Amino acid sequence: MSLLGKKTIVLGVTGSIAAYKAADIASRLVKLDACVRVVMTPAAARFISPLTLQTLSRNPVALDPWEEPREWLPNHIPLADAADLLLVAPATANTLACFAHGLAPNLLTNIYLATRAPVMLAPAMNSNMLAHPATRANLDVLRERGDIIIEPDTGVLACGAVGKGRLAPVEAIVERVTAFFN
Repeated sequence: MSLLGKKTIVLGVTGSIAAYKAADIASRLVKLDACVRVVMTPAAARFISPLTLQTLSRNPVALDPWEEPREWLPNHIPLADAADLLLVAPATANTLACFAHGLAPNLLTNIYLATRAPVMLAPAMNSNMLAHPATRANLDVLRERGDIIIEPDTGVLACGAVGKGRLAPVEAIVERVTAFFN
């Protein structure tokens, strides 16, 4: 099925327990004929193997901002330029704060600052972190800039608490991406 017509989606994966769901997101987007390029933060690689995402996306996974570039451009520029959409799922409070304040401590945050593609963010974190005024303010800044926020779900969180903060269902994330392009 070619719903995404070879759109290039840069899938950012951050250090959340929900990082394992990125495998399903990547797989579903590939099945819809998207070219999925995964970029992981170092913390994400502690939750899910880059090899898993490389296999499912059918592309190398970018992880290290200091990796020797294959061409003369620094490695974040070609990925930022190639993106038709930057989708970050899951997006941690730390990554949202970096995006909101223009900080670039890793490859994903460098790509965020360098891309001119639309940005879609799917936060996932503890409900107290999500409700914190700093996180709420960061989300407001990102919305004001035009970033699309896929609201987290409510339910049992990895820490055992019940509340809002679960990554939105994979189906809902993929539907938002397809709706965006259609």
